[in-house]
Amino acid sequence: MNYFTGFFKGIVGIMLSIVPVIILWQLLTGSMVFGMDVIGNFMGMLNGIAGAGFTGLIALVFIMYFFLCDKCVK
Repeated sequence: MNYFTGFFKGIVGIMLSIVPVIILWQLLTGSMVFGMDVIGNFMGMLNGIAGAGFTGLIALVFIMYFFLCDKCVK
């Protein structure tokens, strides 16, 4: 089980380190990377959460818990 947990933590870590590079590339060049509009998707997600009211607030708390609670689980 620890093997799979470590594997998925590594994959998520790689993905989270690539996203800022993709955002910077898209800001500097104005072109999409691999056909993905990362900034547009991020803005759409934020607009969706902001427009959902209390449900959006609960979703935001859950998302923040998912990313920040690595220290809580130990």
